Amino acid sequence: MRKILLLPLATLLVSSLASGDTLMQIYEKAVRSDPLVREADANKLATQEGRPIARGALLPQVSGTAAYGNAAANGSTTNQIGDVIAASPIDSRNYYARNWNVQIRQSVFRWDQWVQLSQAGKESAQADVDYEAAQQDLVIRVAETYFNVLAAEDTLASEQAAKDAIGRQLEQAQKRFEVGLIAITDVQEAQAAYDQALAAEILAKRNVANRQELLRSIIDEPAPPLAKPASNLPLLSPDPADENQWVDLAMQQNRSLISSQIGTEIAKDNVSLARTGHYPTVDLVASRNNTNNDGFSRAPCRAVLNCNGADIGTVVRSDTGTDLANDAVSLQFAMPFFSGGSTSARVQQAVYQHRASRERLERTARETERQTRDAYLGVISEISRVQALKQAFESAKTALKATEAGFDVGTRTTVDVLAARRTVFIAETNYLRSRYDYLINGLRLKQAAGTLTTDDIAQIDGILTATSTDAQLPTVGAPPPAAN
Repeated sequence: MRKILLLPLATLLVSSLASGDTLMQIYEKAVRSDPLVREADANKLATQEGRPIARGALLPQVSGTAAYGNAAANGSTTNQIGDVIAASPIDSRNYYARNWNVQIRQSVFRWDQWVQLSQAGKESAQADVDYEAAQQDLVIRVAETYFNVLAAEDTLASEQAAKDAIGRQLEQAQKRFEVGLIAITDVQEAQAAYDQALAAEILAKRNVANRQELLRSIIDEPAPPLAKPASNLPLLSPDPADENQWVDLAMQQNRSLISSQIGTEIAKDNVSLARTGHYPTVDLVASRNNTNNDGFSRAPCRAVLNCNGADIGTVVRSDTGTDLANDAVSLQFAMPFFSGGSTSARVQQAVYQHRASRERLERTARETERQTRDAYLGVISEISRVQALKQAFESAKTALKATEAGFDVGTRTTVDVLAARRTVFIAETNYLRSRYDYLINGLRLKQAAGTLTTDDIAQIDGILTATSTDAQLPTVGAPPPAAN
């Protein structure tokens, strides 16, 4: 009976080690589909356009205008001499006007444009760092979601194994009761334990579906079967095995900290930019303007000298036209003397914002140090935890065998066996979960130090697909040299 009741869950898990999608395959799907990393990429590309925009303001600015118009007028005039009012024939006028202008403006001195160009370069660098931080964050999110799915599946497998084992024990108890070997209370206790196991299985199924849905939201497709770590997972300490060295590396390469440092420099440039509101500007301007008007008018001849031989009163047409071209070159100087105090207020506002950015940088630096130390200690403690939970699992299996032996000779009750079996399944689930936590903490330590890359995912894949004791853990340490 003992052999029937004890289900080796670990053996079932090891049999599927090399099946399913690996972490790298899931990550590659996430890179193509995850909205957060694609948003970061779009923001990076948009910010990079700021430098050409700022540089364009320093180059010649060419603009032009053109206009075409028509004016027509009709009417009559009246003259009054004494009591006599005489109306003249209708006058009419029609004019066509064409005008175009081309202007070239080259800034000679505009300090704000140079500050903006410097800012644009820093903003572009910050966008690159933020994108790298988003990529590292994607690695962590994918790994956490990946291993959370595996942990939920392990829990479900444990609950199903527990339900099946308790179900068989319930069947055994009913048969033993029928022949008078045990009391009805043993059957009732086995039935209660089976009902609880059934409820736990339902909850575990719900948790698996929830974790798989979280993975689907990242890769934009239903969660596929996932590869599990090899049974013999090597546990390696961080290299270098010095917490302070990891902190020093994080202070140089942590992406969030670098982004905050650049942000402080940008805020300082904003102070200089606001102060340019007090500075003069000098522009060189060259322009060409052309005006062309032509038209005609009809009016009665009122004076002999203006009739060109026609009789007075005869309607005469007169043509008119203008064609002018004007070229101008000027050096324009502008000096802001008073702007109602708004420029001074903008300067003071930028000073306060720079002060806030320095405090934000200090906060980020402290948080980076805390995260690095916490991740380092997490790896160290997780190694001990994995070893302790593995031993707890072995001890629980030994205790279960002893309890079952005692049950066979009548020194242990059904409740004792059920409790021992439940302890075995919980110990095994915790042990498997601790192995996932160890891998995740190793990735978090590299993220804090700013050295996390896709190579670390590839190294994890080495143990997801390995089936022998030669499997290698992704090296937690041996970080690359710090960036200059």
